Amino acid sequence: MQRMSSQSALEIIKSGDRVFLQGGAATPSILLRALFKRKEELKNVELISITTLGDDLFNSENMGNSFFVNSLFVSKNVRKIVNTDLGEYVPVFLSEIPLLFKNNILPIDVALIHVSLPDKHGYCSLGTSVDTVRSAIANAKHVIAQVNKQMPRTHGNGIIHISEINSIVEIDEPLPEINYGKKIDEKSLAIGKHIANLIEDGSTLQLGIGAIPDSVLTCLNDHKDLGIHTEMFSDGLIPLVKKGVITNKFKTNHQGKIVTSFVVGTKELYNFVDDNPLVSFLDIDYVNDTSVIRANPKVVAINSAIEIDITGQVCADSIGTYQYSGVGGQMDFIRGAALSKGGKPIIALKSATKDGFSKIVPFLKQGAGVVTSRAHVHYVVTEYGVAYLFGKNLHQRAIALMNIAHPDHREELDKEIYKRFG
Repeated sequence: MQRMSSQSALEIIKSGDRVFLQGGAATPSILLRALFKRKEELKNVELISITTLGDDLFNSENMGNSFFVNSLFVSKNVRKIVNTDLGEYVPVFLSEIPLLFKNNILPIDVALIHVSLPDKHGYCSLGTSVDTVRSAIANAKHVIAQVNKQMPRTHGNGIIHISEINSIVEIDEPLPEINYGKKIDEKSLAIGKHIANLIEDGSTLQLGIGAIPDSVLTCLNDHKDLGIHTEMFSDGLIPLVKKGVITNKFKTNHQGKIVTSFVVGTKELYNFVDDNPLVSFLDIDYVNDTSVIRANPKVVAINSAIEIDITGQVCADSIGTYQYSGVGGQMDFIRGAALSKGGKPIIALKSATKDGFSKIVPFLKQGAGVVTSRAHVHYVVTEYGVAYLFGKNLHQRAIALMNIAHPDHREELDKEIYKRFG
C-alpha cells in the first residue's frame, strides 16, 4: 500500500481497462475527476457501477470519448450518458451483481473505492456503501482508495484491512447529500397513509428510494416494534428509532439490528450510522437473498414503478426504450416478502405523471421492461387507494387497478377493459 496523489495513483489505469466504482454517497468523486483528466491519453476505459452521486461528474466535457459507462443501475447522473453510444445498461438483480465479478463475467482491472480512516489495527470501513464492493475488491487486480476523514465508520462486514488496498489517496471532503424528505408532497403522503394502514405491529420493513418510502415512515409514529431489513434507507428512519417505534424485536435474522447494504441522505444520517452498532451494513448478495428476507416475519416490501398495466405487469426501469433506472432489488424483496409469513409485497406509485399521463395503462409502452411480473404483484397503492391483485383473474385485476387510477383516466381505462374483456 502506498500513499500518493490521485494523479499518481491512477497511472495504473490503461486503455481498455474495466474500472469498478463504489457508489451512492461513497462515490469516489476525487479519483473520478482525476481519472477524467486523462481523457486525451486513454481510450475505451469501461466504468462499471450501481447508483453513483455527483450531478456534474458524468458528461461529455469531462469524459470526452475515452470512457464508456456500463451501468448496473442507472442513476440520475448517468442517465443521459447511458442512453447514448457512450453508455449501456446491464439488466441484473442487485443480489446477483457480486457473481458477475466472482465468476469473471465482468472481470475488474481496477477498483476505485472510498473508505474511512484506518483504525489503530489498520482496518478501514467501506462506510455508507458496502453493497457490491467487497466482491469487487476481492476480484480486482488493483484497488485504489480515497481515504476520507469524513467517511463514517460503519458496523457490519464492510471492514477491510489497509493491506487489501494497493494505493491510497488521502482526502478530507464532505459526502454528497440528498434530502428525500423535502420531496414529500400531498400525493406521496396520501400513498404513505394507505401503506401505513397495511403495516402491522412487529413487521419487518424494506424501503426503496425516494419520497414515498419517507412518506410511509412519517405515518408510522403509532406503530410498535417494527424491524428493518432493507437494501438501503435514508433520514426518514431516524425519528422512528429515536421514538422507539423501530426495535427490531421480532426479526428472525439479526434480531435487534437494522440491516442494510447502503445509505444515502443528509449529514444527519451519516452521523447516525457512524460507529453505531445498531446498524449492520452487509453484502448485497446476503441482504437481498430471498431466503434471508423471507425468514423475517411480516416482511413489508415497498417498491416503486414507472407504469403498470391493467393486468399487473410492472415497469420500473425504463420509459419505453429509454433506460431510466434499473432492475435493482425490487424482485429480490417483492418475492421475499411474498414468501414471508404474513408478508406484504407492495408496488407504490402516483396515479399520474407530472404531465397528467396515467401511470396505470392498458399496455406498457413499446420497449418497456417488465421488472416485476404480474404473478409476483400482490398490492398496488396510489394516492387513491389500494388494489389487492393476488388471486384475481385478469379482468378482476383490471377493474381493481382502474379504481385506484386518477379519476381523469378511469373512463378511458374502463373502455379499454371492456374492449379486452367484454
